[in-house]
Amino acid sequence: MDIDFDLSNLDKAFPADFTPDQRAKAQTLFLKRLSLAAHEFYGGKMQVIPKCGFYGFNWFNVWYTPGVSAVSTSIRDKNDLSFSLSNRGNLVGIVSDSTRVLGDGDCTPPGGLCVMEGKAMLMKYLGGVDAVALCMDSRGKDGKHDPDKIIDFVKMLQPSVGAVNLEDISQPNCFKVLDELRESCDIPVWHDDAQGTACITLAGLLNALKLAGKKLSDARIVLLGAGASNTTIARLILADGGDPEKLVLFDSKGSLHSGRKDIESDPAFYRKWELCKKTNPQHYGSEAEALKGADVLIALSTPGPDTVKREWVHSMAPKSIVFACANPVPEIWPYAAKEEGAFIVATGRGDFPNQVNNSVCFPGILKGALTVRAKKITDAMAIKCAHSIADFAEKRGISPDNITATMSETEVYAQEAADVAMQAIADGVARVSMSWDEVYAKAKADIATSRAMFDSLQEEGFIAKPSSAMLNEAFKWAVEQVKK
Repeated sequence: MDIDFDLSNLDKAFPADFTPDQRAKAQTLFLKRLSLAAHEFYGGKMQVIPKCGFYGFNWFNVWYTPGVSAVSTSIRDKNDLSFSLSNRGNLVGIVSDSTRVLGDGDCTPPGGLCVMEGKAMLMKYLGGVDAVALCMDSRGKDGKHDPDKIIDFVKMLQPSVGAVNLEDISQPNCFKVLDELRESCDIPVWHDDAQGTACITLAGLLNALKLAGKKLSDARIVLLGAGASNTTIARLILADGGDPEKLVLFDSKGSLHSGRKDIESDPAFYRKWELCKKTNPQHYGSEAEALKGADVLIALSTPGPDTVKREWVHSMAPKSIVFACANPVPEIWPYAAKEEGAFIVATGRGDFPNQVNNSVCFPGILKGALTVRAKKITDAMAIKCAHSIADFAEKRGISPDNITATMSETEVYAQEAADVAMQAIADGVARVSMSWDEVYAKAKADIATSRAMFDSLQEEGFIAKPSSAMLNEAFKWAVEQVKK
């Protein structure tokens, strides 16, 4: 069976006798095989093109020397003009040392480029934001990864960009890098693995709790995994009204609590120690014990499908909510969690309902921050973004299999941008003041222009179309691998 170019018929194309596990495995293998072929076909995903007009060679005298001297000296005398006289005002630097790339660990700096280019592509298409991939080597002379090298790199970079998106930096370095740069830089520094995941997870959780008839302040919540994502999720849940006495986190050594001397003694894990002191006063000893009667499980840990046990889900409270977000394989398959009584199940994958997808968050929040030239992204801005996404979805209608906005809903990004911009103004971190309607209109127009440009480049043949044979070869190969 031929695969449609939009991949909408992918699930139906698999053999009818494939089990859910086999379908999921085949889809993952297919996407990886196709990704390799497509990246080789295009030579990567991004290119650089001018956005100004060119009406003859004398215009080089305007865009470059001697005319541009007036621009340089104007910015020299007032640095903030760089946001309006250069592309800095709409440009994000995506910075990574590639030490924790998706679920593949340390891929070396060049190995992370394809992921950072993908991030740049999503920013441009979804949020109308320009971005550049910047993978750097954070190793010191001893061969160990030094967070101070990332910090120095970003500080040196900031005059050229309007914001920095940190990506795929391993813990505990990621905590120090984000916290120091948030305070020392005069542009927003955002860690999407942590803050972006926290935003979209909180958005989905808010609507899931509404559907379950529960309140965030009353919910018993268990978080499996205590890396950058889950520790930030926990922090935002608590900041938004969650009860610390009803929240428990687990890392690879057990639950976090005030008796974890191994965490207390390591200053690099200060974020985890903060949560140890605030949460889990019961000192739960095991996941099974903590999940008995729990309302919510948020898992961002070891890929499954058996990391989360069926009996754990079965023991949870009525109308339980399970976020199993490990990639590429969730900690428990959604069908298995549902069979054990889960009311709502979310994953990090787009081939199941309720994808917890950072891409619904970061283009909008960065667009809002850039539009009002914010100096930082506060926790209040992140929480506002989560509520903006949740409110958007609730207004158009939510259900147990549709709890949050998706990438295809264009207007959510403009709404996020406007809501976040208003919060930035209220928090006193915006350089310029605009109305909600002004930010919304600008974001919506920029997104429309960006998408129209993509469409035009494809229609005119400047972006070539790969062959159907590429898709079908990858699909047949994946099916054969699963059948073996």
